[in-house]
Amino acid sequence: MDEIRGTAVGTAPVPLSVLDLVTVGVGRTAADALRTSVEIARLAESRGYHRHWVAEHHSMPGVASSSPAVILAHLAAHTERIRLGSGGVMLPNHAPLVIAEQFGTLEALAPGRIDLGLGRAPGTDGPTAAALRRTDRLNEGADDFPQQLAELTRFLDDDFPDGHPYSRIHAVPGPVQGSSARPPIWLLGSSGFSARLAGVLGLPFAFAHHFSAQNTIPALDLYRESFRPSAVLAEPYALIGVSALASDDEKEARRQVLTGALSMVRLRTGRPGLIPTPEEAEAYEFSPLEREFVDSWLNNVIYGTPDAVRTGLDDLQKRTGADELMLTGNAHGGLARLRSYELIADAYELPTVVVPS
Repeated sequence: MDEIRGTAVGTAPVPLSVLDLVTVGVGRTAADALRTSVEIARLAESRGYHRHWVAEHHSMPGVASSSPAVILAHLAAHTERIRLGSGGVMLPNHAPLVIAEQFGTLEALAPGRIDLGLGRAPGTDGPTAAALRRTDRLNEGADDFPQQLAELTRFLDDDFPDGHPYSRIHAVPGPVQGSSARPPIWLLGSSGFSARLAGVLGLPFAFAHHFSAQNTIPALDLYRESFRPSAVLAEPYALIGVSALASDDEKEARRQVLTGALSMVRLRTGRPGLIPTPEEAEAYEFSPLEREFVDSWLNNVIYGTPDAVRTGLDDLQKRTGADELMLTGNAHGGLARLRSYELIADAYELPTVVVPS
């Protein structure tokens, strides 16, 4: 399907895309972060990136992406061609009918441009997940993921069989109103569960290499081994999320990615906050254990000059065989992220496309 398989442009080995966490830095607001998200989407569209996804996170001061469907509607109003999607919606947090209606609405707003990426993790901590789901029986949501997925697919296709309790329920906008199109479903994962399920169902698969690099190749191998051709895909199609940040100066690139590393240290130790400034990150005194975590974290971030980032991305694509690279640039400020996507586009000689204002 053309809406799934992108086309590499310029000298890039595979299509390049954007994963936007809508990060909020110290001294900035959620409104600033959302404006930056629009700017990044418009830049990505103008430079030949294939898609722009946003991810669902909750109760994290450093991100403003708790409502992907709302953000995607906003991005759709400010772009013309780029694919937009969720990377992803955490299905156990929501009733499948609600997701079908939200993404049916998005498909009606931006026909042929919407992707529905689904994850089974909560996208937050346990207490917040319990508040979202109105239950503390959190494992049930994850364990029921295949059933929730099947129900969501039925709602999107409006094809519950006669006699099913939901056979007379219609997700709207949707097929009952004459629509023949719906967003393609992607499964997201950071381990083997969704990799195998995506393969068995013949769906495209997106792997979170940016925070689970040690599992990337095993998960992609499992996906490809499990893959069964479907009406959606004849062959496997896998993208990987990659932390990548380019700067005109190598030292500045390290300063910027260190802000993301410190933010992760704080998140992993129960102290989440706004994304720190480069100055704060440089001045922070890491404990030996924190320094070990930071070094490990930065080993999986591709950063530096544009040429260095291009080389790192090329090597990663060759090692993994990924069909698409989805880049997330974690930094304190929007200007650094925008500049990074521009520099990477230049490094791969991506074309400049005139986008209506």
